[in-house]
Amino acid sequence: MSAPVTRFAPSPTGYIHVGNLRSALMNFLIARQGGGTFILRLDDTDRERSRQEYADGIMEDLEWLGLTWDRVERQSDRLGRYAEAADSLRAAGRFYPCYETPGELDLKRKKLLNMGRPPVYDRAALKLEPDERARLAAERGEYWRFLLDQQRIEWTDGILGPISIDAASISDPVLIRADGQVLYTFASSVDDIDMGVTHIVRGADHVTNTATQIQIMRALGGTPPAFAHHSLLTGADGEALSKRLGTLSIRDLRARGVEAMALVSLMARLGSARPVELAGSIDDLVAGFDIATFGAAPTRFDADDLWPLTRAHLGRQPHAAVAARVAAEGVPDAVAPALWQAVRENLGTMTDIGGWWQLCRDGAVSDIAPEDADFVQGALAMLPPQPWDGATWGAWTEAVKAATGRKGKALFLPLRKALTGRGDGPDMGALMPLLHQPRRG
Repeated sequence: MSAPVTRFAPSPTGYIHVGNLRSALMNFLIARQGGGTFILRLDDTDRERSRQEYADGIMEDLEWLGLTWDRVERQSDRLGRYAEAADSLRAAGRFYPCYETPGELDLKRKKLLNMGRPPVYDRAALKLEPDERARLAAERGEYWRFLLDQQRIEWTDGILGPISIDAASISDPVLIRADGQVLYTFASSVDDIDMGVTHIVRGADHVTNTATQIQIMRALGGTPPAFAHHSLLTGADGEALSKRLGTLSIRDLRARGVEAMALVSLMARLGSARPVELAGSIDDLVAGFDIATFGAAPTRFDADDLWPLTRAHLGRQPHAAVAARVAAEGVPDAVAPALWQAVRENLGTMTDIGGWWQLCRDGAVSDIAPEDADFVQGALAMLPPQPWDGATWGAWTEAVKAATGRKGKALFLPLRKALTGRGDGPDMGALMPLLHQPRRG
């Protein structure tokens, strides 16, 4: 069996979001699992809306996530190939010009719906005489539709199972607009054939596209790849997520402190029969991926699920893996390894380490309950002078316990809050040697 060839084909008209990521990740994992090729293909035929800044942003986001590609393709470089493919479909009688305005098409759709019939294009353009076509082309220009064979289109979907769609229930798809823009359905079909794509995973909203593209590919002499359509994401309460995707871009989540491994770990299992687990690496995700475990039901996505995974990921990292990022938060190299080791399991996001360093450097405002004031005052009088070491906390609390009789939470919590101003945090034995200044307040 040949190695798989997959692709992620975003349009550089915006930044990628969690919905895009599911498709990108699944295609990437299939390619890597089979030792194949993962293509990043920029579907940039929309000249007005495509921007280089978005293309750069897409590549930056994928690199951050660890989804490396084997090559980049741009549809804007292949316009001549699409023209050649269009000519072959014309010669085969599968491509025909149309002239209706958007308003006329809308009127036809409404009329059919009012009659209780599916709003399928009536192929009126095929009935025009040559002189009428010439007149309309001169007045309005022409756009091009693919002439579907009105038979059932069938395939076995990698997630949805057997699919059968009656092509008579689908309008002949528009493949080239009147302004000459090649549309996604056509360009993608040509590319997938030419690039030898063997597997395509995308959202369930593309099922009808898949049916028409199967016919287009066959009309061009190609063999359709294996298709799988993953479920669509909903919000935490089951609401449609599409309206919120703008706030769930990859760069937005990254800016909020989500770790890349937390995000890909969630998306690699979300909607499958297997529990979400934090992966240690991309290789672990590749080894554990099985598209057969995914279901067709809408899949709930809750961004809050990313925070426990982010916290767990940070807690596992050795300092060497995050040294540059820790330094970027202002932590001096001399103390960074010890500080990281002390606080890594208490970080919600990477930026939190800056707060711990500030506490160690400048001291903290004590948080002492009135009923603990006398106890803390006496305990602080027993605190040995700085510098402190890893044994200081244990020795001090034992001495205070012996002198006061306090133990457990009643002993440790007031002392922690006196030194750090916080009721939670890392092991004090590891933190105390890093406290450069005494408490404040």
